[in-house]
Amino acid sequence: MHLLIVEDDPIIARGLQVFLESANFKVSHASTLKLAFELFETEKFNLAVLDLGLTDGSGLTFLAHVRDSGSSLPITILTAKTDEDSVVEGLQKGANDYMKKPFSNRELHARINSVLRVPPPSENTINFGELQILKDQRIVKIKDKIVELNRREFDLLCLLCYKPDTILTRERILTVLDKEGEIFDRTIDSHISHLRSKLRQAGAERIKISSVYGVGYRLEKV
Repeated sequence: MHLLIVEDDPIIARGLQVFLESANFKVSHASTLKLAFELFETEKFNLAVLDLGLTDGSGLTFLAHVRDSGSSLPITILTAKTDEDSVVEGLQKGANDYMKKPFSNRELHARINSVLRVPPPSENTINFGELQILKDQRIVKIKDKIVELNRREFDLLCLLCYKPDTILTRERILTVLDKEGEIFDRTIDSHISHLRSKLRQAGAERIKISSVYGVGYRLEKV
């Protein structure tokens, strides 16, 4: 099991890392939001232990990014904040558990094991803002309204949703989607145009597909 610790206090982070590694976990540590984002994009984790009060922002920003990406990564918040609003906001944004500092290593270990025993939500569902995709059923919804997409448009939207807010290059689109040699570079713009139009007609107001000139496209919130 690979755990991510997002904690800016070096003493707490090192103590956690030593303890959890002694419990047979592989542990990676991020001391900033920036590094946490980088590790999330490049590594595969089974659970994250997340501090809220980081030097370069709130851990809730990382939590929101993880959930908006469609990931069901279990997240246990670990923070010195004791007000009820912080607890509620963390849980509402998709945290699986919540512990306040100071804490017991044994209790944290038990809570981590408990969270890991809960089956994660099906990866069949992707949620990004007002957009919901049910991959197995090949259904797309905007505010619970079904959007009718053809095969190429659906596959392209899923690809954009895999890493939202990240540029999807035209080369990547061709590599992933052009299995039968049916897609040409000049047709990608047409697929994107039709996809934008259908999402807009379905009432999408808070998401858009942006063009990055000469590079590709990016799904983002507005």
